[in-house]
Amino acid sequence: MMDTSFDAFRARKLKEGFDQVLERVWAPHFSNEPHDHPFDTDAIVAQGEYWLTLGGQTLHLKVGDRFEVPRGVVHSERYGPEGAVFWAARKN
Repeated sequence: MMDTSFDAFRARKLKEGFDQVLERVWAPHFSNEPHDHPFDTDAIVAQGEYWLTLGGQTLHLKVGDRFEVPRGVVHSERYGPEGAVFWAARKN
């Protein structure tokens, strides 16, 4: 489900029990090397596109696509020619 605004997404995710909700803005062609996080992430692409490599598979994500990254799972990211914006809910 694509929320119509960041505020709507934030309100829904906080109600679902997430601790923090952020709007993440990434520059064109930026690559984020393999890393992990100490929190679970449930997110949706709001603008642009990007490639998420997770568990040996690469997903090509576009506007409206939802994705999850569990805590402690190593992943990497590569952003498209327009960069990307996604809304990320985090749970510790």
